[in-house]
Amino acid sequence: MAYTQTSDSTIREHVQAWQKLDVDQQLALFWFIYKEMGGSITPAAPGASTVSPEIAESLFNQVKELSHEEQLQVQRDLINKVDNQISREYGSFGDTTKLLFWYRLSQGMDNGTIIPVPADYQLPSQSQALLDQIKGLGFEQQITLFRDYVAPMGAEPKAGAEI
Repeated sequence: MAYTQTSDSTIREHVQAWQKLDVDQQLALFWFIYKEMGGSITPAAPGASTVSPEIAESLFNQVKELSHEEQLQVQRDLINKVDNQISREYGSFGDTTKLLFWYRLSQGMDNGTIIPVPADYQLPSQSQALLDQIKGLGFEQQITLFRDYVAPMGAEPKAGAEI
């Protein structure tokens, strides 16, 4: 994967703190970020992709067709870099397309087509503190943080293999 992390030390520290959370806390934090900041991310995500949004939409549609438990497992697998077809397909995306894919997952969670975070879920204090720090970042820093978080996820596509 061609992945370059920003040289911004604040962003790197936030990404590392996020990655230290267990996988379900990482997913929940992403959901809470979408709920808190989705309005500002919305205009940036779909139009910012350097490739056709249909690529992210195609993978989203594959995930949407799975059971809720399988949808959750796909998200966990992406974070854990499990080597499977969906993870390799995701791994072949550019960073902005990966961000768009997660944005679509968040929209799906919001409308019930993707497994939602339980309605009564409360972020643990460590996750809440990180969310509060992220909310304090400027918009460009937030987008860079989200890209740097989603970029290394997924599995490396295999040479000569179908993705």
